[in-house]
Amino acid sequence: MEYIIQGGQLLLSISILVVLHEGGHFFAAKFFKTKVESFYLFFNPWFSVYKKKIGETEYGIGWLPLGGYVKIAGMIDESMDKEQLAKDPEPWEFRSKPTWQRLIIMLGGIIVNVIVGFLIYSFVLMGYGEKYLPNENLADGVFVMNDVISEDIGMQTGDKIISINGEQFNSFSNTVENLLYAEKVIIERNGEQKSLDIPQDVLGKLIDNKGQGLLYPRIPFTIAGFAKGYVAEGSGLQLKDQIVGVNGIEIKYFDEFKAVAESFSNQNVELKVLREGSIVSVPLLIPDSNIIGIARYPYSIEELGELGIYETKTIEYGFFAAFGRGAAKAQEEIVKYYRGFKKMVNPSTGAYKGMGGFASISKLFGPKWKWQNFWEKTAWMSLVLAFMNLLPIPALDGGHVMFLMYEMITRRKPHEKLMEYAQVAGMILLLAFMIYANTDWLRF
Repeated sequence: MEYIIQGGQLLLSISILVVLHEGGHFFAAKFFKTKVESFYLFFNPWFSVYKKKIGETEYGIGWLPLGGYVKIAGMIDESMDKEQLAKDPEPWEFRSKPTWQRLIIMLGGIIVNVIVGFLIYSFVLMGYGEKYLPNENLADGVFVMNDVISEDIGMQTGDKIISINGEQFNSFSNTVENLLYAEKVIIERNGEQKSLDIPQDVLGKLIDNKGQGLLYPRIPFTIAGFAKGYVAEGSGLQLKDQIVGVNGIEIKYFDEFKAVAESFSNQNVELKVLREGSIVSVPLLIPDSNIIGIARYPYSIEELGELGIYETKTIEYGFFAAFGRGAAKAQEEIVKYYRGFKKMVNPSTGAYKGMGGFASISKLFGPKWKWQNFWEKTAWMSLVLAFMNLLPIPALDGGHVMFLMYEMITRRKPHEKLMEYAQVAGMILLLAFMIYANTDWLRF
């Protein structure tokens, strides 16, 4: 069921963004009295799910949910309609319009995507506020979940992150996100500050080690399940028990149990357990492996705040303040994506291995339909769509913009044959990227 919910959210999000993106091109073309022959949600090779002609434009829904398109008369695009281009230009065709008008038409979708991302963030902030876990509240530091973080970067559980690339962050979530693009991290350990240099290839290693998380707040050791064949099963421990001590040694966090258990290897111990507000004792034999077979409860950031384990903060925004913060948030997300993109195109970082397709993107929406999360992810995807479409790759809006900029500077139109070849090359390149991204499960 969760795959259906994730896939449904992704499909709805893509549908909204495609219609709005192509609408940007459509209305810009109409404003400059340029004929639009087709407006489609999804692609329709061979047949359409639905189509209807209204005026000079055919509106429809295709069956291949990889995007959408508008077909503008007199334009070299993915339709490769050479027959029309062989005729003399008509005044209502794209190629007959001044360069500046053609540039606005091509930028229309990108501009709309940026505006949509900004507006969604603004309204989400207005409706829900901005909830976060302040770094200053992590009094005992962070829990290092990934071997790469501990071995390659040198960060340890209990460290407090002071700054990343010289910048300080109030929010724990922002800290973790920016760690992915870090070159230098300042941490506090046992009251002393240390500088840690981030290896260039660390992002690629994190992707290879994708089964592990990165960092998390240190959390109580609460039981979520038992592994068959291990000593915890049938020991008297129960689901939702919180282990708070071993043989009189107090335990506050999950990560502390392993170190304590190692000192009692192959010994009988008395576990102190918090159960429904009362402390009870449970005898247990710690095996040589020090693994007792307990799955810890995966507290979410929301639960940590609701249960009072950590104090979270919520910033409420009024109408005007929400738009100011929405603009800032949209800018932050574009900058973060740009940093990630730079690492992805640099083979030495190994970040290209993390290129994911529709399955990976659908996981961002989560297994439950939460409207706040849906709209936040849709806003992010809108900004990503704007960024990617601005890349100077033929077959993307940015490729057309590149040729139009050349025309504006040289005052000469590129030869139509060159445009055709570039369009084909761009489509092949995009198809290769799409195949690579959507077979990510084969690469690991």
